[in-house]
Amino acid sequence: MKKRIGLLIVFIMASVVMYSQKTLSVGDKVPRFKATADDGSAWDISKNIGKDYLVIYFFPGAMTSGCTKQACSYRDHQTDLASADAIVVGISGDKPENLKLFRHAENLNFPLLSDEKGNIAESFGVPVGEGATIKRTVDGIEHELVRDLTIKRWTFIVGKDDKIVYKNEAVNAEKDTEEVLNFLRAQK
Repeated sequence: MKKRIGLLIVFIMASVVMYSQKTLSVGDKVPRFKATADDGSAWDISKNIGKDYLVIYFFPGAMTSGCTKQACSYRDHQTDLASADAIVVGISGDKPENLKLFRHAENLNFPLLSDEKGNIAESFGVPVGEGATIKRTVDGIEHELVRDLTIKRWTFIVGKDDKIVYKNEAVNAEKDTEEVLNFLRAQK
């Protein structure tokens, strides 16, 4: 009996912790944050909102198959996104040097931001899990990419009014850009 009560208490406490994390909703004001970009520069959301829509997509890990498909789709649709008055930024738990390698390897044309401690993901309510290590060869050199945490794949769009106008918690990596563009085109 005591064992059952103990398990019930643990379950309740875990549920409270899990649901106490605030998840942003459409209409909420976007959290302010700064991050290190793949090129080592400081990226500040305050300098990137207000003029255009800001697409913020969280992805699990640089140079993994789904994340590569998603990033390359955003790369390939930059003209369409610009026509829809949108800019894009990707965020993962990778170190800036891993993101730099990813951007170089895939010739990405938008910034990738490092959220090594998961603070940005947490401010958006995006779940974070355990890290991983992968090996990839770029330009004939093998690289080991280590990340301490893995961020769930979610996409947000911040409107010109500084508020969340779109949120997708069930992102399909291959279709994400298409869904974002469909939403943006419907706003015109």
